[in-house]
Parts: sequence; C-alpha cells; structure tokens
Amino acid sequence: MTQIPPYYPLNRNLDEVLTLTAASANATSATITNPNFRGVRVGINVTAISGTSPSLTVSIVGVDPVTGSTFTLLQSAAISATGYSTLLVYPGITATSNEKADDVLPFNWQITATIGGASPSVTAAITAVELL
Repeated sequence: MTQIPPYYPLNRNLDEVLTLTAASANATSATITNPNFRGVRVGINVTAISGTSPSLTVSIVGVDPVTGSTFTLLQSAAISATGYSTLLVYPGITATSNEKADDVLPFNWQITATIGGASPSVTAAITAVELL
C-alpha cells in the first residue's frame, strides 16, 4: 500500500495585513511571526489617493526578536496613483530596485506604510502571502 505523505502548505495567505482607509498618517502592521517560510509576496492595492502631491511608500521590515529593532528588507517606489503592485522578498531571486529583494524573510516582520504630500488621503489594502 502506498502511503500518502503529510500535507505541507507551499504558502500561507495572510490576507490583509494592513488596511488604509482615507489615511493621512503613517501606519505599521502588527508584528507577523514567520514559522518557517523563506519569503513573502506583498500586494499593494491602492483604490484612492488624493491631496497635493500625495504618495504611498510600502516597506517590508524585519523585527529583531531580541531587541525589537527594525531593519528594512525592501521598500517600494513612491506610489502616486491608483492601481495594483507587488513586492517580493525571496532568497536566490534577481533583485530589482523597489520591487524584489534577494533575502530571507526573518522570524518577525512587519509592513510599514509611509504617506507623503500635503493633505494626503490614501485608501489601500496591503496583502501578503508567505512562501516556502
């Protein structure tokens, strides 16, 4: 009789890790614990952005488990229009500035959203999928 190996998920969908609703101030997600995944794909869906020269910059940030200090793994280019874009952190990929980073996802990590401009208002959903 052939045995079926145990099921191991190839990714973990975290759904929305940060929601911005007519946001005008910077925001940070809760710290996410990564049990054993090597990378992450983050989706940024901006549905409304207004103000004078408004912008949204999204970063994937590692959190040191001992000190709580943070370090940036990857930062998007400034987003100033509605639309969908992604960020990818994964070991062994070819890095692309503001899009992809050749790095390993640490045990603790966060998403930060930096909002710029005069009287900005940003509505966006930021999702993540951890990858084996």
